[in-house]
Amino acid sequence: MPKAYVFTRYGGPETEALVELDRPSPGPGEVLVAVRAAGVNPVDWKQRTGYRRPGESGERDFPAVLGNEVAGTVVETGEGVTGFVPGDEVFGTAVAGGYAEYALLAAHITAPRPPALSVTDAATLPVAAATAYDGVHQLALPAGATLLVTGAGGGVGVAVVQIARALGVRVVGVASEAKKDLVESLGAVHVTSGTGWTDRARAAAPDGVAGVYDLVGGDVLREAADLVADRTKLITAGAPADAAEALGGARVLRARDAAVLRAVAALVVGGALDPHVTRSYPLEQAGQALREVEDGHARGKIVIEIGATA
Repeated sequence: MPKAYVFTRYGGPETEALVELDRPSPGPGEVLVAVRAAGVNPVDWKQRTGYRRPGESGERDFPAVLGNEVAGTVVETGEGVTGFVPGDEVFGTAVAGGYAEYALLAAHITAPRPPALSVTDAATLPVAAATAYDGVHQLALPAGATLLVTGAGGGVGVAVVQIARALGVRVVGVASEAKKDLVESLGAVHVTSGTGWTDRARAAAPDGVAGVYDLVGGDVLREAADLVADRTKLITAGAPADAAEALGGARVLRARDAAVLRAVAALVVGGALDPHVTRSYPLEQAGQALREVEDGHARGKIVIEIGATA
């Protein structure tokens, strides 16, 4: 039977397990893929603790497969799906988990994988790069303006910096000292996170910042709000919408469609965006991959390589 990495109840890492599950069947509007790679994101471990993505409702069935973004080969399509046939190489958003040999994708958030786009890079785009793309375009800062990015060394942050830089926006990236070289290699001005980071940010942007893209939340979001004069240019993907709205800002508005996937794929193929996959793990070590992201030590993106065959 196909393998999948799941959590059996809400809680910590102790709830995770590698199990065998029946191969899923696609429902209306769904595509079944043999997974070749799955991206690892903070939202994955947050869901294990009970977090629900905006728009999610109903009770979760256990065991629940972890993971939200995958790249793989189409095996079967559900009712009403057009544009995909078995054998197509695609990437997209998992309906019910992606750390598995087989996964269901929502057809409207699935795109063909261009031949020049590697499987591992493709698996990082549906959540991380697409979130970055949506937020940067939501802010709509003009070329030459300064954008402050908190959590600039993580998977989404790396994409935010590059997409903004490609639009001519100056970027100040807040990240740990260990990620300084990475942040600067992307073309951003690095500011070390931790106590006193706002003073360092003001020194790096003496004329102020035109926008803030927060990927951390909590106290960092509240402190970042004081750095931008126009609070409508404060957005977060690291905190709930009400936390941002209380400060005059907003949650990142996700398009969640294939057009964005095609756009970020084109950026990678064109050389404007490097997902910076820094490490890959086999499915049997999915827990280790998730720990690296959950502990906050990951530089860029972590990917689980799976390689199921149809």
